[in-house]
Amino acid sequence: MAGKPSPRLIKKLHRLTRPLNSSSPPIVDTPELNFLKKPEPHVAKPSEFNAGKDLILELDDTQKLFSSFSTGKLIRSAINVHVAAIEPVVDFGTWVMQSKLMDTFPVREIVLGTIRRTFFEHFCGGETAEEAKRNIEKLYDAGLRGMMVYGLEDADDNESCDKNLEMFLQTAEASKSLPRSSMSFVIVKITAICRVGLLERASTLLSWEHKNPSLKLPWKQETLTLFAANSPLYLTLNRPEPLTPQEEEDFQLAQQRLQKLCQRCAELDVPLAIDAEYTSVQPAIDYLTYSSSILYNKDSKPIVYGTMQAYLKDAKERLFLACKDAEKMGVSMAYKLVRGAYMTRDLKVASSLGCESPIHNNLQDTHRSYNDCASFMLDKIVDGSGALLLATHNLDSAKLVASKSKDLGIGSKNENLQFAQLYAMSEGLSFSLRDAGFLVSKYMPFGPIEKIIPYLLRRAEENRGFLSSSEMDRQLMRKELARRFLAAIS
Repeated sequence: MAGKPSPRLIKKLHRLTRPLNSSSPPIVDTPELNFLKKPEPHVAKPSEFNAGKDLILELDDTQKLFSSFSTGKLIRSAINVHVAAIEPVVDFGTWVMQSKLMDTFPVREIVLGTIRRTFFEHFCGGETAEEAKRNIEKLYDAGLRGMMVYGLEDADDNESCDKNLEMFLQTAEASKSLPRSSMSFVIVKITAICRVGLLERASTLLSWEHKNPSLKLPWKQETLTLFAANSPLYLTLNRPEPLTPQEEEDFQLAQQRLQKLCQRCAELDVPLAIDAEYTSVQPAIDYLTYSSSILYNKDSKPIVYGTMQAYLKDAKERLFLACKDAEKMGVSMAYKLVRGAYMTRDLKVASSLGCESPIHNNLQDTHRSYNDCASFMLDKIVDGSGALLLATHNLDSAKLVASKSKDLGIGSKNENLQFAQLYAMSEGLSFSLRDAGFLVSKYMPFGPIEKIIPYLLRRAEENRGFLSSSEMDRQLMRKELARRFLAAIS
């Protein structure tokens, strides 16, 4: 079991993590931004989309980028991404979906019907696995791959956890009837197969053990380092009560559910990516992820991928320390690297406790953290001890990773380096990476629309103001529609 890291080991991170491009200026020239203060939205100029000397990714040829889009689909997509970026519309829609109005039958049916015909159809793969499979086949025809995500989270009891596990297993089984390699990953949220309250209890105990190594957790199995020196431990102000015998049994059941899913994914040769969630449950999620990684990531093609949210201040050190432990154990580490999706929730929790935010104070530090983590994992791919799923909508990060991967001799078809964007978002980036020869997937949630609401709310948050990733797509889609219009009348 991993011990508490020494200060000397932590300092090595800054020497061992080489920047993606040490001679380049900061990736985004942005002032110090406080995430608690809403800044003015950034309106990108077309020239920014191909900024820099690296021309591995081309975005000028919109005819090539959107060759798989019919004009009707392109128009619908342009309308949806435009509406999703209008803040008053997003504010009102978010308020309605979170209000008690959704408890009244007429309003609920009207709202869900409207969402189903607009944002749900655009951002989600459907309500059933069969619908999602058809959309994955369409992606495959367009040169992309699909990550099937049964959109469940926050289970209430063991019965619902067991039912959710069956849906995740069925999702994995879907790979057998799809074209080979068209489904790149199965995605699971641990909150769907373990009660949220239990994950919070386990997380506080793991945090307290980190602060007080003398504490012994009888249920804890072999894992990797979960915390760094700067990890937020504000949820353990007082010693938590140990898990009850029933809670220990339930937690072991959750671990068994995850390992059953890992085993089936290993048999089907489809990697399993475990999503990150909010900070109050993340330590337990990391614990379960790493315990499974130790069992299933023993060769050069890992099965279990954890997720690292780079907007967290401790992300880079936790990544380094876990990989250091894994190296000693002969375990190949695999990560889905994201910037983060729970900012509002995590900020509220920290603020309510009067504690420092666990999230970087400015966007610049988040970009730096993301790119440092990516660079570190690229080196791991080269030495055969890691794999990286680079989930990003940021063009600069994608360009820098694409450039460094070629410099390091990582083949563009290497399964241990893949890119991913959300379904129906950052289409221009996805297609430009595809055209450059990289493996590119789209994160595609599916399931009953009522279950997908939390996902859609997070997408709405991402499309607001300076966090918006849709401006590039809006401009590229307008450019291609204009080109098609001119071609039609000429």
